[in-house]
Amino acid sequence: MSEDLAKVIDDFQGRNILVIGDMVADVYVDGRISRISREAPVLVLQQAGERIVAGGAANVVNNVATLGGNVYAVGLVGDDNAARGIRRALAANGAHTEGLFTDDTRPTISKTRIIAGGRATVSQQIVRIDKESDAPMSAELEKDISRYIADLLPKIDGVVISDYGAGTVTPALQQQLIGWCREHGIPSMVDSRYDIRRFQHIGYVKQNDAELAAAVGRALPDEESLYAAGRELLADLQADGVLVTRGEQGMVLFEKDGSTHNVPVTDKSEVFDVSGAGDTCVATVILALAAHTAPATAATLSNTASGIAVRKLGTATVSAEELKGRV
Repeated sequence: MSEDLAKVIDDFQGRNILVIGDMVADVYVDGRISRISREAPVLVLQQAGERIVAGGAANVVNNVATLGGNVYAVGLVGDDNAARGIRRALAANGAHTEGLFTDDTRPTISKTRIIAGGRATVSQQIVRIDKESDAPMSAELEKDISRYIADLLPKIDGVVISDYGAGTVTPALQQQLIGWCREHGIPSMVDSRYDIRRFQHIGYVKQNDAELAAAVGRALPDEESLYAAGRELLADLQADGVLVTRGEQGMVLFEKDGSTHNVPVTDKSEVFDVSGAGDTCVATVILALAAHTAPATAATLSNTASGIAVRKLGTATVSAEELKGRV
């Protein structure tokens, strides 16, 4: 075990982290194959179970919690079973859920996967049903969230914005958070799937290589082009750093002082599922930065944590004990 990395894990225990973003319920409905329908040539399933897993920004929340952070979830949910499932999943890991505001006019963002199988067959996903609202957040709810954030920020050590394009992070809330973090020297990080360029002056940016290519509007066929794109995005956003995840090629961190850190994957074996590994990465980085760790060290630690996550099926979390066992 590296003494320095082990100390970082100890140092970030109990750090207060605010995670705001699009809270997603990943719903898995398991069904036993019964017969072929007489109505259409499709399978008839007997439902055998249903479980709700925290996805999207909620998975970042859960990862911060299992790594040892004191995490506050902020977002919008509906008045439905998916919302109750998210609250249960987060509360089970000790996360604060008072900042999950209910809008009974919209559904909770959910991705329902129907899994079919039988006693002698391998279960597999046969369809996914997505549900979300395109309506903008009401002005009243935005004010409620803003007031909650304002009361919370004085005790916060780090902020994560997890933007999946569903409109939870409005321009006003974005400005409130980034402005506070800049004024008070609090580390902030954004992971935005579709619109990273709106987050001017954010502290740190997390993008995978495909998202980076979309952000700069061109293909990145080699390392030279990827490095140029990373530095371009860093300069355009006037950020402190850009962290680009590259799957089995590891990560690259670009810092505003001009330094570049290549973080290779230490073990490429047994990669089962990359779902949610980016959330594990973000959670680890913000905790390390909140503990006043050097950004390159935070990236190295997050690379190890992500390596643990990809060895698990589904949107998985990583514990502090697991992480300590790998550093």
